[in-house]
Amino acid sequence: MATLAGKTLFITGASRGIGREIAIRAARDGANVAIAAKTSEPHPKLKGTVHTVASEVEAAGGKALAIVLDVRDDAAIAAAVEAAAKAFGGIDILVNNASAIALTPTLETPARRFDLMVGVNVRATFLCTQAAIAHLRRAPNPHVLNLAPPLSMQAKWFAGHAAYTISKYGMSLCTLGMAEEFRADGIAVNSLWPATTIATAAVEFNFPPEILAASRHPAIMADAAHAILTSPSRATTGNFFLDEEVLRAAGIVDFDRYAVTPGMPPFKDLFVD
Repeated sequence: MATLAGKTLFITGASRGIGREIAIRAARDGANVAIAAKTSEPHPKLKGTVHTVASEVEAAGGKALAIVLDVRDDAAIAAAVEAAAKAFGGIDILVNNASAIALTPTLETPARRFDLMVGVNVRATFLCTQAAIAHLRRAPNPHVLNLAPPLSMQAKWFAGHAAYTISKYGMSLCTLGMAEEFRADGIAVNSLWPATTIATAAVEFNFPPEILAASRHPAIMADAAHAILTSPSRATTGNFFLDEEVLRAAGIVDFDRYAVTPGMPPFKDLFVD
């Protein structure tokens, strides 16, 4: 069975949600996980810090390094990647999961919110990958996984929230370009996106409660990520995966196990045609 045992993962935005779930899934294999996120102290509304997730990773059987990181700080990114590589002897996998969301139309998106989304989404994805490449080149099966949508240049995906779409598609463009740029190095660069909405804080605070009830748990994304990250990097690159498609290919057909409300039809996510 494919495993991440002994592999080192650097995961951004890993203090909660999908990033946390990917970290814990890897830890169950016995992986080393650098948990890089901004939250170091408990938030009044949001569960999880880098320290609580580090404890969960170790309880699940992995080794953890909690790194307080603002992914908008390029110098801090470089230092965090080097700290993780030093702690674990290298980096095998980078998961660019950190993300900022505001589903606001153009006239209701102030400059600071635009800058936040571009900085956390596309800029951080670019800079984290840039910082990790030297270590990934030395890894036996290196992967970069961007939590970014498939590219679908339809006006409906921009109208209503152009700034957010630009920032997320910027992550997807990193996948498109970097997969080819680093193909000869054997570094896989792929995107993963949920076919349905996922029960995270982003969905809870940006969508009606009916959509949260029709969502799936983050475990579905963690299981799909695991399947991608354990695949041969030279044969699995430049893809825009949907979680459901990945798991169907792996033989999983019962998705009710991931449902917030079993039996309820799931709500299709943004950017999924």
